[in-house]
Amino acid sequence: MSEKGPGDGNAKESLTSSLSPFKTRTPGPCSLPHAGVACPRPHQPPSSRKMSQAAPPSPATFGFSTQCRDCADQLLCCQFNNDGTRVAAGLRNGVIKIFAVSDGSLHHILADSDTGRLGLPTTSLRYMPRGPAHNGDVLLATYSGGMVKLWHVSSRTCVRSMQEDRQSMICSFNPSGSKFITGGAGPGIYLYDTQTWDKLQIFQPSDSPTKMDGHTSRVYALTFFPENDERFISGGWDDTVQVMGVASATWEVGRRRISGPHICGDAVAIDKTGTQVLTGSWRRNNTLQIWEAETGNKIMDIPEDFRGHSQIYTCHFLGLDHIVSGGSRNNLCRLIDRRILMSTGVLNDLPGGVYSTHISCRGVLAAASHNNLYLAQTPTRP
Repeated sequence: MSEKGPGDGNAKESLTSSLSPFKTRTPGPCSLPHAGVACPRPHQPPSSRKMSQAAPPSPATFGFSTQCRDCADQLLCCQFNNDGTRVAAGLRNGVIKIFAVSDGSLHHILADSDTGRLGLPTTSLRYMPRGPAHNGDVLLATYSGGMVKLWHVSSRTCVRSMQEDRQSMICSFNPSGSKFITGGAGPGIYLYDTQTWDKLQIFQPSDSPTKMDGHTSRVYALTFFPENDERFISGGWDDTVQVMGVASATWEVGRRRISGPHICGDAVAIDKTGTQVLTGSWRRNNTLQIWEAETGNKIMDIPEDFRGHSQIYTCHFLGLDHIVSGGSRNNLCRLIDRRILMSTGVLNDLPGGVYSTHISCRGVLAAASHNNLYLAQTPTRP
């Protein structure tokens, strides 16, 4: 791993927000969110202290007029619904809260006897792509205790539930919504049928010591190629990003494996053309990188923000010209213009690491830090 850090960036362009109903408030010091989960955050020990009810000062921002919702517990993941009108927040205690984007009101709380009894963190959220098979928002959630649940949001009903034989850390639907995949503790990736919840395939490495044909450790990131139900990429602790072909049930090894990125969150993304891969690494150097999807060759390193180094937990492409990233050490969320390789919007001095970000179809950015869900309007749409 290279010891030379990326260059510094600069911040220029101004953004505006139409989300004024959300209060701008920031709690106190951060505590480690993954209670009961093996987590790559050695410098942030767990804390059992309750959050203060007082509203501390706002975070430093540049380029963003940012609004915030206090969720009353540590946030680990966030996700907009398909039309961008609501945002889901997954909490450390296993509860999922659904907020209206327009006025900041709490619409639903998703919890049942399973989540209440175990009280283990919600680790990932994905809305099912809209289709004729369901009515209204349907949300897939994974939990660190190994549960996977499918929620019908408007009725606050868990319509499907299963227990995996591991800690479940990440999930993703294919573009049509006909199948979904999960990853977590251990190298295996599970493929399920969305209608029956039958386990269709397990993608895992071979026993050959001479082949790198799958993951050898935890998997924290999964995403399908756009408009392609048969190919997805995955990333995790073993410093590789792997490309999988669902139909063949084999790893597309060799030229389609990316070596180097140390993935510790939802930090692998594919651009809308399906030709470039963005990775975010939880390490000190070369944290944000762009790769050719077909060859695995590195295109570029994204320079650090001049405000300081951040180890990445989450990143996304935003249209063709922007990138969003968030991380810890220097707790900030960046909007990066790819044309000038500089930050054009920043949430800085946040109360904790940024463990999750998402961008709605309307170009609204959500970022989860400590107890807070931050929302800001970006200048473009995905």
